[in-house]
Amino acid sequence: MSKRIAVLMGGWSAEREVSLVSGAACAGALEAHGHDVTRIDLQRDMATLLAALEPRPDVVFNGLHGRWGEDGNIQGVLNILDIPYTHSGVLASSVAMDKPLAKTVFEAAGIPCPTGEIVTPDDIRAGRVMAPPYVVKPIDEGSSVGVHIVDEGDNALLLDDLPPGRPVLVEPYIAGRELTVSVMGDRALGVTELRPHDGFYDYTAKYTDGKTTHLCPAPVSDGVAQQALDYAVVAHRALGCRGVTRADFRYDDTGGEPGRMYMLEINTQPGMTPLSLVPEQAAHAGISFEDLVQWMVENAACDS
Repeated sequence: MSKRIAVLMGGWSAEREVSLVSGAACAGALEAHGHDVTRIDLQRDMATLLAALEPRPDVVFNGLHGRWGEDGNIQGVLNILDIPYTHSGVLASSVAMDKPLAKTVFEAAGIPCPTGEIVTPDDIRAGRVMAPPYVVKPIDEGSSVGVHIVDEGDNALLLDDLPPGRPVLVEPYIAGRELTVSVMGDRALGVTELRPHDGFYDYTAKYTDGKTTHLCPAPVSDGVAQQALDYAVVAHRALGCRGVTRADFRYDDTGGEPGRMYMLEINTQPGMTPLSLVPEQAAHAGISFEDLVQWMVENAACDS
């Protein structure tokens, strides 16, 4: 059955360009399914958004990434308007974006996470943090925006792009492998290992073709794969997520098997670009990109 669908994309977060690509891809897939699609490049202007949502769509496909689009803000607006939307609701979105708070939820659910501390950029530059190697990350960004790895001998004074006056999360660096799992409803789709060709899996490695090798399924034992799949579903449920999410892990097998799995974060608005992991894992599970996007629309909802 054809629906009127508004696709939100763009926005003004650090992930704007990625969102534009995700939104365009999803809009095209929905049109291929016969839906009447309106593309909305979200601006920081509520009146413009409300005007763009007239006539009222049946569903909003939330193709936004990062702050203001993934952290519960736009979800709250759509709840007020009583327009069903894809992905998670206000609470799950806001908690998932708050990395320290999400870590507390994961640990309470029995999922191991790296220890961490919330500090200021001045604390880091003054050396008032844990011994290196450690990872510095904003507490509320995605796509590895603003993430730094500080190794022994590195000069933390060079971290000049840290947001002044805003707290950041510092965690010990976990050696080993980068694993990720997509969850669709209550079903984990698969495990992918990510091997960046240079450095770590940062923004450039995520969104530049040829910068990272994706191994799907990940070349790990059945037991390790099952643990990652199980943790991803537990995390999805613990936060009260709906729709599609993606859970990111570090698996430290540097001391031999069995290694140790650590949950890093859950993404409630995972990328839907040609290089994105959710469509790749869905395809491996036999679900086309068009059917994946259609399923997301069929499962759209408002917070009750």
